[in-house]
Amino acid sequence: MLDSLKQAGKNIGRELSRTWENLSEGWHELLSRSSNALTHFSPGNKKETQPQGDMLATFPSWSLLAGEVEETGKEIVVRVEMPGMEKEDCRITIDGNLLCLSGEKRFERETGDSTYHVMERAYGSFQRTIPLPRNVDIDKAEASYKNGVLSVRLPKVAGENGRTISVS
Repeated sequence: MLDSLKQAGKNIGRELSRTWENLSEGWHELLSRSSNALTHFSPGNKKETQPQGDMLATFPSWSLLAGEVEETGKEIVVRVEMPGMEKEDCRITIDGNLLCLSGEKRFERETGDSTYHVMERAYGSFQRTIPLPRNVDIDKAEASYKNGVLSVRLPKVAGENGRTISVS
């Protein structure tokens, strides 16, 4: 019996070790690939934006706004996932080589007599800055919003492919 308890303890230890390794690997993946996507949400300006009272303490204040920056021969295309938002709740600013997204994700509750058991979505005002790999023509920029994804098309400035400078 003592031997079977020892064996069970070893098996539990192995499984805990594997679980910890998987959790650690997941966090490393999240931090290495998505650390810039981790966005802080602060209480919004309007009452309907945030939950009230004790619920506010249980709501997350950080969430992912996962995105991608794609470069073609003529343009930079930035896509950012913004589920649960309306296009009117997002503002886009371009400052040099930075694309700045800001907005507000509003909290909407269908009924007042329910209890949340899982809450992983953040609400409120946010700001996210995405560095652009090239200078872009701001006047020809276009943005669209479909299925919770904001797409910003930024034509590259002509003639700025970089150059090599010889050292004298």
